[in-house]
Amino acid sequence: MKVGVMLRHLGQHGGGVLGYTLNLLDHLPRSDPENEYFFLVAEAGDAGRWANLDNVNEIVVGGGNKLAWDQLKVPRAHRRHRFDLLFNPKYSLPLAIDCKTVFVCHGLDWYVMPWGSKLADRISHKYLIPRYARKADGIIAVSDTAAKHLQQFLGVPADEVRRIYLGVNPAFAPPPAEGDLRRIRAKYSLPERFFLYVGQIYPPKNFGRLLKAYAKVGPQAGIRLVVAGEHRWLCGDDLDLVRSLGIEDWVIQPGWIGHEELPTLYRLSHGLLLPSLYEACPSPILEAMASGSPFVTANRYGTAELAGPAGILVNPEDVDDIARGMRQMATDENARARSIEIGYSRVTEFSWQACAEETRDFLVDVARHK
Repeated sequence: MKVGVMLRHLGQHGGGVLGYTLNLLDHLPRSDPENEYFFLVAEAGDAGRWANLDNVNEIVVGGGNKLAWDQLKVPRAHRRHRFDLLFNPKYSLPLAIDCKTVFVCHGLDWYVMPWGSKLADRISHKYLIPRYARKADGIIAVSDTAAKHLQQFLGVPADEVRRIYLGVNPAFAPPPAEGDLRRIRAKYSLPERFFLYVGQIYPPKNFGRLLKAYAKVGPQAGIRLVVAGEHRWLCGDDLDLVRSLGIEDWVIQPGWIGHEELPTLYRLSHGLLLPSLYEACPSPILEAMASGSPFVTANRYGTAELAGPAGILVNPEDVDDIARGMRQMATDENARARSIEIGYSRVTEFSWQACAEETRDFLVDVARHK
């Protein structure tokens, strides 16, 4: 079987979807030596990562406009190579292609909270995403939350959706060397005690309420807040709260920190804060569990789903309840120990090898039996 893989997004910001794509594709061809993969990349610089795999062909399709890439350049590559199935680890599909198709749904916050999206994206979500969903012969949902919302908002039949959890990088499991701990602490001027936020900053992340809750707890407890994230969109008012709440001296913003340094950051922290309004399958929760870091997160959607009994769960719309969770993580050693212990056990259920094998099985099923 020939499987085309759409990889236009390899050059994008290194967030969750890119991490998912790279980790999955590092395992998928290795778990499926019987089939041939054609990795379609937009730029020559995006090729080379999988050059040593015999069943992978890296093909530079060329960059340019996103819509033209999806709807014109990818079908042109298909006419040349005749894929049996086209797979996109992100949203979007060519609407006129004549082979089986599968894409990955990383969540539908646009439908749950449409006010949190930019206007141009809202147009895409209204007119294009439903067409991609109808075109797909199968859709991978990264969580039960995402699977439910595919059915609820897009009317996708349940038998066309397969829930496949993502994995967690094994690098988060072993304790960092003492030298690495000292190096990262010095590099980012990290205090002795700090809460950690990891991720991009945009409306579903609920960053404004996080800051308001932190202002009630952090300075009083002597715990600073380190924000390992990048400002994305519609977050200006939230960021202004650092000044208006008078917590400038308590909030450290090193910006985006690469995955090679994150394991050490989790280990140094006093715990992760992720009280999001919406997440489908948030990798920081898996990373925190693997790193032995307690965490406060929302009692709904994908955060509650992944956290299970390991998380200190809060109502993300209630600042006082978020503050209660932070205070518990800061002062209750039994709650901290319980979160760490259960997290270590729970995270063993998530691996990239399992994700790759389940993805392989679904792609083969769609190609051969639908």
